[in-house]
This record gives sequence, C-alpha cells and structure tokens, in this order.
Amino acid sequence: MDVRLRDDVLDWDRAEGQLERSGMGLTPPLLSPDECADLISGYDRDELFRSTVVMARHAFGEGEYRYFRDPLIPVVQDLRTHLYPPLARLANRWAERLGERGALGAPPGPGTAFPERLDELLAVCAGAGQHRPTPLLLRYGPGGYNCLHQDVYGDITFPLQVAIMLSSPDVDFTGGESVFVEQRPRAQSRPVVARPRLGQGVIFPVRDRPAPGARGYKRVAMKHGVSTVLSGRRFVLGVIFHNAR
Repeated sequence: MDVRLRDDVLDWDRAEGQLERSGMGLTPPLLSPDECADLISGYDRDELFRSTVVMARHAFGEGEYRYFRDPLIPVVQDLRTHLYPPLARLANRWAERLGERGALGAPPGPGTAFPERLDELLAVCAGAGQHRPTPLLLRYGPGGYNCLHQDVYGDITFPLQVAIMLSSPDVDFTGGESVFVEQRPRAQSRPVVARPRLGQGVIFPVRDRPAPGARGYKRVAMKHGVSTVLSGRRFVLGVIFHNAR
C-alpha cells in the first residue's frame, strides 16, 4: 500500500471530526503531481472509459465527465481498494447512529451495515444488479459548474465518497470551489465551501449523514456541486465505492 493511504498518515479521527462538524473532511495529498498529470493526460483515451456525460445535455451544469471501465487503471483501483476499509468502519458507525440496515441487510448494530472489504461490497452490488464501475474523471473549462446533486446509482449506496483534485487552484484554474449544502430539518440550508490543493482529497457524504442533536443523532441530507470556473481547466477524480445499474 502507498504510504499516503496508510491509516496513520490519513488521520481518520481528524477526518471524522471534520465530517461531523461541517459535513466534509480534507485529506493530505493522496496523489503526487506526476500522478495527477498522468490522470489528466488520460482523459482523451477512449479505451479507459465506459461512457461520457456532457452535463449541459442533462441540465447537470457545464462541463463533462467520463466513467472508467473495468478493469480500472491501477492508480484508481488502488485508491478505491485502500480507501474503502477505513471509510467502511465510519459508514458502519453512521448506520448504527441512524438505525440503518445498510448494504448487508442485518439489524442495526456495530459493523453490520457494510462489509469490511471493497470486493465484498461490489459482490453485494452485483447481487442487486449494479455491475458498472462508478469512479470518474471530471473536466470543467471556463464557465463550467456542477449543479447540486447526489451520486446514487441503485438500491445499494455506500454513504461516503472521495473527490481528488488533479489541477492546481489559482494556477491551472480560478473559481471552481467544491460546494456542499446541508439541508437541515426545520431550518435553512447550510453551505460549506472547500478548496482542496493539488492531489488532496475531500471526503463527503453521498446523500446524508448523522449529525449530533439535543436528543442523539439526526439525519441530515447533503448535496454537492462545483461553483463556476472563472478561468483555466479544472480536473477532478471522483472515487465512488458502490457500482451502478
């Protein structure tokens, strides 16, 4: 395993604290500048991808993204495989707090909602008809943006995902902040903005998270998007752990 993906380097307790406070957590750089450049250079290699989405055609925003095909390229497979186990431990704590059965369908309890390894989660996805890989590369040019949304691709949804910045903010592009909106019950929505550095990851909920309240934990819905890119090009690697139908 790459040293940058070790638990002691990533400091999962700190990331969990950030998620609980603001609904998203920043990691140290997960990819080197060369790895980021390699991923960007592969964007036009059609053989790496199973599909391309032009956002404007679907009123998703301005820009486009491409889903990787199986087998995933090694760097994406490594990230997906090694980031999953600590996130699964966190996802199981979230499910217990919210009283959810999760992907495994067992009654709520410690470690009962999501399996420990990625291959086990993908087997559950396959059993639900979700076979298509979901990691993707996103590209935005000037004027590009992404509307607020949630990445749900079927009945099986792993509650956390990671977006890794492949471009240098204020060097390769300006604008284009990562935006997260927390839709709180009986209250106005709360926005949070992040500006990850080159190679840095943002961990955030796919659709909701537990938030501490006066009477224990409550469910808070989350959406994410990207503000308008003012200049340059912005590339991001999205690492989603459940597969799609």
